[in-house]
Amino acid sequence: MTEGRPGRLIALEGIDGCGKSTQARLLAGRLGALLTFEPGGTGLGRSLRALLLDRGREPIGERAEALLMAADRAQHVAEVVAPALRAGRWVVTDRFSASTIAYQGFGRGLDRNELTTLVGWATGGLGPDLTVLLTVPLAVAAARRGDGAGDHFEVQGEPFLERVDAGYRRLAGEAATPWRVVEATGPVEVVAGAVWAAVDAVLGPVPADG
Repeated sequence: MTEGRPGRLIALEGIDGCGKSTQARLLAGRLGALLTFEPGGTGLGRSLRALLLDRGREPIGERAEALLMAADRAQHVAEVVAPALRAGRWVVTDRFSASTIAYQGFGRGLDRNELTTLVGWATGGLGPDLTVLLTVPLAVAAARRGDGAGDHFEVQGEPFLERVDAGYRRLAGEAATPWRVVEATGPVEVVAGAVWAAVDAVLGPVPADG
């Protein structure tokens, strides 16, 4: 569906357990788009992801954590996202720049202006054509994640996740670029329809692949 058309980048954002990965997969399939994710969408990214998310590792400082996220994104853009866009492909990514501002900015309390500068440098100024924020109550997200040990961010506690969630909502309200907020508590197919409607409203008319 993208032949002869410019590539577009769509980012799905939200706290862990909101359904991003499922909805990103469904959206990419319907669009015939390249599906990718952060952190870990490249070979280097997989190594960085292990450092960032492993609960058993030695603690990483908050600034170092932000820099590792930026390194992952820089490689992700250079190796995966930018080449696909240049080729005219659409790209759907499970997390992108807003995650850094939400988690390391609102969650960790690092300076958001400094993080915005860092993110812009890491991406070479590349931003999503649309960011879709999936929102669910924290209790719903926790239930979806289950009783497993969870990764480094998932075990930071409810106050941390509350700050991240509030940060995402604030970003959606203040963004100069297109954001759409989708309530994602309902059935998967209902949420998928709302995500598709958001994409079609901002970037459409968008023909489904096949």
